[in-house]
Amino acid sequence: MIDLHTHSLFSDGELVPSELARRARTKGYRAMAITDHGDASNIDWIIPRIVRVSRQLSEVAGICVIAGIELTHVPPASIAVLAAEARSLGAELVVVHGETIVEPVAPGTNRAALDAGVDILAHPGLISEEEARLATEKGICLEITTRRGHSLTNGHVLKMARMAGATLVLNTDAHGPGDLVSRDLAVKIAAGAGMTGEEISLLFANSERLVKRIGRSPVEE
Repeated sequence: MIDLHTHSLFSDGELVPSELARRARTKGYRAMAITDHGDASNIDWIIPRIVRVSRQLSEVAGICVIAGIELTHVPPASIAVLAAEARSLGAELVVVHGETIVEPVAPGTNRAALDAGVDILAHPGLISEEEARLATEKGICLEITTRRGHSLTNGHVLKMARMAGATLVLNTDAHGPGDLVSRDLAVKIAAGAGMTGEEISLLFANSERLVKRIGRSPVEE
């Protein structure tokens, strides 16, 4: 299991990174990204701390821990600048909190994230086919999520990804230990969104490829 969207108590998660990583490892995780919620007020505080602890945990905790950020409710016009700043601060993975239907995300967020060339557009809600095609062109992953509420549009995201040939990854958006999932449950959630067995296998392979693309290696099974 690889999960590239989780939160610690550096934003609104429940656990310090060490416990989050340990609990993920006991669920069978091979790699994870800690992607706390950030905007212009806090990314310079969050990212260096996640970078430091992710390196330590990757060396000793039996799991590859990736330092990331989830730019959250950022005005669309500011996303590109903040994404670049996040990378300059050491973020290995930049996620943007997409236009989920259960929160008042600013219209245009999906498009701005794609234009900015982030790594993952999280829970992109009722993403358009045009936006999905832009994700394909830019090599940006769209998220199938296990999180309640955000998962209501998984089926739509899958439909748009199929039409556009976009790359999908599955993440939990975990905020607490109860949000982490086993691979078996992840498979069932993906199947519930309408994915075929072949698509589910590709879903997990996409996450592994993304980890390797940013220069990291998941631990062996």
